[in-house]
Amino acid sequence: MPVDGLDRGIALACPGSGRCQDMAVREVFIDQPPDIVWGVLSDGKKYAEWVVGTRKVQEVDPGWPAPGASLQYVARYGPFGLSDRTVVRICAPPERLEMEIKAGPFGSVRVAIRLIPWGTGTVVILDEHPLRGISAGLHGPLSELVLHVRNRLMLRELAHTVERSAARQRPAARGTTKPSRTTAGQGARRGTG
Repeated sequence: MPVDGLDRGIALACPGSGRCQDMAVREVFIDQPPDIVWGVLSDGKKYAEWVVGTRKVQEVDPGWPAPGASLQYVARYGPFGLSDRTVVRICAPPERLEMEIKAGPFGSVRVAIRLIPWGTGTVVILDEHPLRGISAGLHGPLSELVLHVRNRLMLRELAHTVERSAARQRPAARGTTKPSRTTAGQGARRGTG
C-alpha cells in the first residue's frame, strides 16, 4: 500500500517539461521491516513470485545474491517465451540490490532496488532502465510508460510476496503455540491454513 508522496505516478514523473526521464523509478511502502523484505529479495527461488513476466525459475547460483551470481528463468510476454538470465551487479544487504537482466536479442536492463527503513516498515525504491541492445535504442516516453506500469505491478507483487513470507514466519516464531480457532478458520477460508 503506497504512502502519500512515495508512490510516484505519471503526473509527478513528468512535471511541466514533458520529459519523463525518471518515470521508471517507483516507490512503495511495505508494512514489514527491511530484513523481511530483504529475505524475499535474497531468495532467488522467489523471483518468479514477484517479477512480472517471469514464469519459472530454472536455476539459481548457490551464492545468490552475491555480485556475479545469476539465476536463469523463463519469461513469458503474451504468446512469446524467452529464457532469460539475471546477474547481480551490486549487493549491500539489507539496503541495496542491483541486477542486470539479460533478455537475449532485446538487450539488457539495469534494475536497482533500495530499501529504506520507515518506522516499522520499509520504503522500497525500484529503478529500472535499459542498458544495451534493442531496449536501449527504443528507450523513450512510450517505453517509460510500459516500465511504469510493469514496475507498479512488480512492486505490488513484491509487497504480496513479502506479506506471505512474513505470515509464514510468524507461526514458526511462536513455536508450538496453536493458533486460535478464529485465526485457523480465517486461514482455511483463504486457502492458506
